[in-house]
Amino acid sequence: MLDIKAIQSELRASKIDGWLFYDHHHRDPIAGHILGLDGDGMATRRWFYFVPSRGEPRKLVHRIEQGALTPLAGRQQVYSSWEELHKGLRKLLAGSRTVAMQYSPENNIPYIGLVDAGTVELVRKLKKRVVSSADLVQKFEATWSAEQLESHLAAGRIVDRVTRGAFERAAACVSDGKPMTEYELQQWMLERFRANGLTTAEPPIAAVQPNNGNPHYEPKATGSRAIRAGDLLLLDVWAKTTQPGSVYYDITWVGYLGKRVPDAYAKIFRIVRDARDRAVELVQEAVASGRTIHGWEVDRAARETIRKAGYAKYFVHRTGHSIGQEVHGNGANMDGLETRDDRKLVPRTCFSVEPGIYLPAFGIRSEVNVYVGEREANVTGAVQEEILALLA
Repeated sequence: MLDIKAIQSELRASKIDGWLFYDHHHRDPIAGHILGLDGDGMATRRWFYFVPSRGEPRKLVHRIEQGALTPLAGRQQVYSSWEELHKGLRKLLAGSRTVAMQYSPENNIPYIGLVDAGTVELVRKLKKRVVSSADLVQKFEATWSAEQLESHLAAGRIVDRVTRGAFERAAACVSDGKPMTEYELQQWMLERFRANGLTTAEPPIAAVQPNNGNPHYEPKATGSRAIRAGDLLLLDVWAKTTQPGSVYYDITWVGYLGKRVPDAYAKIFRIVRDARDRAVELVQEAVASGRTIHGWEVDRAARETIRKAGYAKYFVHRTGHSIGQEVHGNGANMDGLETRDDRKLVPRTCFSVEPGIYLPAFGIRSEVNVYVGEREANVTGAVQEEILALLA
């Protein structure tokens, strides 16, 4: 539910004069989420909604879509021509100097940089200083309620159980001499989700070597590999409950279809595990001591562990991502590689920590979820300490 007073309090604390929301053709889902708008509504014309740090919000909508912002509080202006839009925008922003928008300097955080360059230029032409709304978005889009945390934990218990079951099923099929494919195992997991009241926007990943050397491998109905004895099986599994507002749980585990895990696999897993644990420990230490910590710092801790082991060039993605109602949420990412995410880790947010090493022959990743509370940060589910040997 939109809390104007809370937004205004945060604006004043951040020394920002107002937050300008803007959309056209649903290009900015963040605006819709925060404002509580129906994402299915018509948006063929531009609309603006300005929340000043003090006073009543203001709206600017097109005459033929005057109902675009009806659910929202505030005085409304209408326009038809572009000249009217420019005049209306000037009036909308009157009295403000610094305006937050879904903008990221140099597009450093592309998940936030959703307002087009021309609109930013237009606001600047009105003598306004445009700043990024990244930290505001995290505060009002990425933080969880107590009910959402419970939904995450509930989903986690089921996902952990389904993941264990998937390893067991793959092993049983191998033992019976009837190996299943990566795709068949993926579909089995999806069926278990449905049977246990979980949903997911995208299916989980089941991958054996060399496919597990591709971080975003997607098994297909045709062409996916059979899971056989001697294979290293990676499962990347995410889902949430079907309750409105529920949030995701997202993990990666690896198992070996044999009695003893080969040393080559065990060695790489230990390096990945140590990188994961170092990143988690850094977060826990910072939160417990009240020290500010940023997403890029967490990435650096994991990446440095892998670099020292000699595998830096094989760790090709960020260390982790924000988790919310979408599996990739709008809070701080643990990223100093793809971007330099300088957003602070704030209470009541959750993110993955998932370093990986991807060699030409095989890849290994280990993923946990970390929830940041007011005084402590904790992993929310089971933690893998060694590759599972799946055959007796």
